[in-house]
Amino acid sequence: MRIIYLHQYFRTPAMSGGTRSYEMARRLVARGHEVHMITAGDTGLRRGWTETEEAGIRVHWCRVPYSNHMGFRARMIAFARFSWLAARKAASLDGDVIFATSTPLSIALPAIWAARRSHARMVFEVRDLWPEMPIAVGALKNPLTIAAARRLERMAYRNAAHVVALSPGMKAGIVSTGYPEHQVSVIPNSCDVELFDVDAEEGRRFRREHTWLGDRPLVVYAGSLGFLNGVDYLARLAAVVGQRDPEIRFLVVGSGKQEESIRRAARSLGVLDRTFFMLPSVPKAAVPAVYSAADIATSLFLDIPQMGVNSANKFFDALAARRPVAVNHHGWIADLIRQADCGLVLDPTDLLASAERLLRAVRNRRWLAAAGAAAGRLGRERFDRDRLAAQLAAVIENEPLTIPLRQAA
Repeated sequence: MRIIYLHQYFRTPAMSGGTRSYEMARRLVARGHEVHMITAGDTGLRRGWTETEEAGIRVHWCRVPYSNHMGFRARMIAFARFSWLAARKAASLDGDVIFATSTPLSIALPAIWAARRSHARMVFEVRDLWPEMPIAVGALKNPLTIAAARRLERMAYRNAAHVVALSPGMKAGIVSTGYPEHQVSVIPNSCDVELFDVDAEEGRRFRREHTWLGDRPLVVYAGSLGFLNGVDYLARLAAVVGQRDPEIRFLVVGSGKQEESIRRAARSLGVLDRTFFMLPSVPKAAVPAVYSAADIATSLFLDIPQMGVNSANKFFDALAARRPVAVNHHGWIADLIRQADCGLVLDPTDLLASAERLLRAVRNRRWLAAAGAAAGRLGRERFDRDRLAAQLAAVIENEPLTIPLRQAA
């Protein structure tokens, strides 16, 4: 089967960022499928299209510069440009299945075009409920823009033979639009167990390379530094913890639009380069060494109800690395942590209470070992990448070659 896989932000393990599409696509290749990935980049690419092979995936790269540092208008232009180029490329490849993963939601446009031109079935993957999230944080305010975004959301669903949601809450949101529940599968982000199964020496080496760390307890955040992540929370938490135990270290590894504001906040709190440290993004292949050095990993978001449906890679990476994980939000991930006893659910507003919980946990070696083991079991038993990739393959391979009758947009 020829699968045309559209993901504007595709990343390999040699790059920083999430590698869900890479891991899923290479497993589809291993099942005998021909997979064409259509994506964008802005480094080392010539004009037009560049084709590479990554673990058997035929990757088609087009040069479309994009950054979270861009303003709203510049980002909309980048989305539109990629949609135009991707639509033509995807249609020309004449696939059996068009598989598109959002964000951005505009990825639906080239997917719909290619599916109709190729008479192919379209499967649509929802990584974030959009436009609910930007509306909730005030990024979308104009009623006309909101209406257009909602229309695009419903058009994506109407033209999909099947929708993949990354959490139960996302599925509920999709079904609430009128899309048939039996045509939605929940396939969360997952654990790359093999990637994170590294020798403990890698963590010890990371600690030796950073003299401010040594043998001190370490709390890590490794991921995007966008507005929704709210990583300044960790700087504020470090300030409170440091008053009680100045030996505990906090580390942020990542980049994004909020990087400088987080650094300024840490500096104003007096913790930057004392108990709170920041390192730039690293390739995904280097993340396991960071987690190996950590005592507790974190996954953070702003305190808004809509974030409760998230399926953050950081949480699943912690499980794969067998590390206790702390979150500062509610929702299904927080429920999983409580049920499995594999970490901490910190209060997003009560820093004193959160600091007290973290202090007790990070200095309790018995708890750290037990919670880490529980995290590993949860990751392997419920979120192993091979298991969830097989579920995605079943959706792509076995769905009837029809789309909902109400598809007309």
